[in-house]
Amino acid sequence: MKPSLTVVVSGLFLAYMAYSMYTIGLIFFPTPCKEVGNGRKCIQPYLNKQKAFEMSVYTSLKSNQVSDNDLTLVWKIDNFSLTEVTEKSINVTIPSRARRNGTLYLHAFLYPKNQDPLSSQYTSHDQSAITTFMIPLSSTFNLLGENDKKEKKPSATNKKPVTHWRSKVTINVMEDKIPFDRQGVPGELMRYLRLTPKGDYLPIVFIDQLGFRIKDLLEVNKTVETLPLTITYSPISVGKLRMWTNMLESIKMLHSLGFTEKDSDEVKGIFSDTNFVFLMLTFAVAALHLLFDFLAFKNDINYWKNRDTMVGLSTRVVVWRCVSQAVIFLYLMDEETSLLVLIPAGISTVIEGWKVKKAFKIGMTWSGIIPKFSFGSSSDKELETAQFDSQAMKYLSYLLYPLCIAGAGYSLFYVEHKSWYSWCIQSLVNGVYAFGFLFMLPQLFVNYKLKSVAHLPWRAFMYKAFNTFIDDIFAFIITMPTAHRLACFRDDLVFLVYLYQRWLYPVDKKRVNEFGQSFDDAVTEKPKKE
Repeated sequence: MKPSLTVVVSGLFLAYMAYSMYTIGLIFFPTPCKEVGNGRKCIQPYLNKQKAFEMSVYTSLKSNQVSDNDLTLVWKIDNFSLTEVTEKSINVTIPSRARRNGTLYLHAFLYPKNQDPLSSQYTSHDQSAITTFMIPLSSTFNLLGENDKKEKKPSATNKKPVTHWRSKVTINVMEDKIPFDRQGVPGELMRYLRLTPKGDYLPIVFIDQLGFRIKDLLEVNKTVETLPLTITYSPISVGKLRMWTNMLESIKMLHSLGFTEKDSDEVKGIFSDTNFVFLMLTFAVAALHLLFDFLAFKNDINYWKNRDTMVGLSTRVVVWRCVSQAVIFLYLMDEETSLLVLIPAGISTVIEGWKVKKAFKIGMTWSGIIPKFSFGSSSDKELETAQFDSQAMKYLSYLLYPLCIAGAGYSLFYVEHKSWYSWCIQSLVNGVYAFGFLFMLPQLFVNYKLKSVAHLPWRAFMYKAFNTFIDDIFAFIITMPTAHRLACFRDDLVFLVYLYQRWLYPVDKKRVNEFGQSFDDAVTEKPKKE
């Protein structure tokens, strides 16, 4: 028996993911160079010879070829320890040129103790811009408060990029004293490698740009001369340094294709402050999530494409999924979310709308430029299912509507919003997150009344169920809103009830499947065809 195309594609995908994880493992754990014979083949670390270092951190309006006159000292570590994590919070004076949409740079120097960082031949250096340009975030205020309206920032409607200050910076030094092969230095480290006059490589200083997050940005006001800055020093392994460098190059490529810093912020969040084990776990979980999403999407489309009857299916659940997905899409647009998240949400909204069209048997014909809609008729069994569905929603409305109204009222009085439209969308999306699982209950009630689950798209449903358990893992290892984290676990409970109903109502040959057919129908139709 030949394997199906789905099995082949899934196998190739998993093989590619396994190879990618193996490649990442090689990046994190490179093989040290070993000396062979009398010839010097390896480049040794200067850290093996020099133990006492100092670190100085400066700000400057120049990115390179700096001198004493260009630098302003903001932090100095006299007794530098390679392995000790250190943090310093300071107030930095911002030059007027930087406040007027200029760029300010941070320079980190590591050098032997009691030497001049600018003239010493044993100085390691790295620099990065600590200002960036982006559109200001919209300000929020209490919709019912008089004073807050007056304090609304004019930048809320400003769509021009302005200077923002990075309030948190992390400086790393590679702690692994690993010798490199002269003919095989990792390409990611070539830009950082500097040699001493005797041929050893200097300590690698790295300003962690993956740690630059949008949540830490402060808009630069032209009247404010000082801004807070938190500098953290921590050691970094050679594997993590190589991985971070690769990711920075990938992000630069995204920016060259038109993606903004806000679009790449979600990608940075996955990799920042993540060790190797959690990184591999995140990579594996994300790969499985993508695979199950694809399989669920494929089977869901096939199921609805061949579905001609709504017997046993709750039309209200179909409508709810369409409405909730549209609300989430509008919420993401209002929050100016990354296109990496917004585009898939928009595609899902279109698909859910197509399902509503199939569920209500909506047809459309054109009379010139005027569309005419028609609705298909319902069978007796479909009317029976609709009656059970209506009965379930009647009971559910007694609980759902008061909760949604109470949540919207609390948000109006105690939570700040950008506008009345923002409050409406926020209230709706809170209802989706907090009470969305309640709309899964009518389908359970219909199953109970019909004593059947054969009408459900079980293959697509199982793939979606696997994703709910994968989302549970994400809830622990990925930062997400509390409401979304709770939504992951509440879906598990409903899924377990579905499984119980599948066990309670075993499939028989007279029961129709997801295509509206039964085994007995196929048997009786076969002689007619012959």
